[in-house]
Amino acid sequence: MRFYDFKARKMNGQEVKMDNYKGKVVLVVNTASKCGLTPQFQGLEALYQEYKNQGLEILGFPCNQFANQDKGSNEEIHEFCQLNYGVTFTMFEKIEVNGENAHPLYKFLRKEAKGLFGNKIKWNFTKFLIDSQGNIIKRYAPTVKPQQIKTDIEKLLK
Repeated sequence: MRFYDFKARKMNGQEVKMDNYKGKVVLVVNTASKCGLTPQFQGLEALYQEYKNQGLEILGFPCNQFANQDKGSNEEIHEFCQLNYGVTFTMFEKIEVNGENAHPLYKFLRKEAKGLFGNKIKWNFTKFLIDSQGNIIKRYAPTVKPQQIKTDIEKLLK
């Protein structure tokens, strides 16, 4: 399996194949609206605005598996992200990232890029950087701010 073999549903219910992102550098993030790290939406949006014309895509996947920090409906989450952080990057429907019901894309990402504590996602805002050929380059801990990833993104966009 490769990154491009997966698909997911956007907030509007539209199914998106990851192969739509061939040739792009992709940052995949599991998000939450009521988390201490929620202000990272601002940094993610800033990254997206700075690099989207050079080929960066950011894919946000809301998840409620960590301390119930994203209880809202998909519509509520989407509205929150747009109103509070002006999010314009692609947000997908709420998913699970760990356990039996984890989204297949996250099962794949966890297996390909293990974290400090094995392959489980530790918390909201774990980030995966994928190059323009679909290779998983790096996994970042939740506390790594989006701005700290800029150099890695710039290298891949060249």
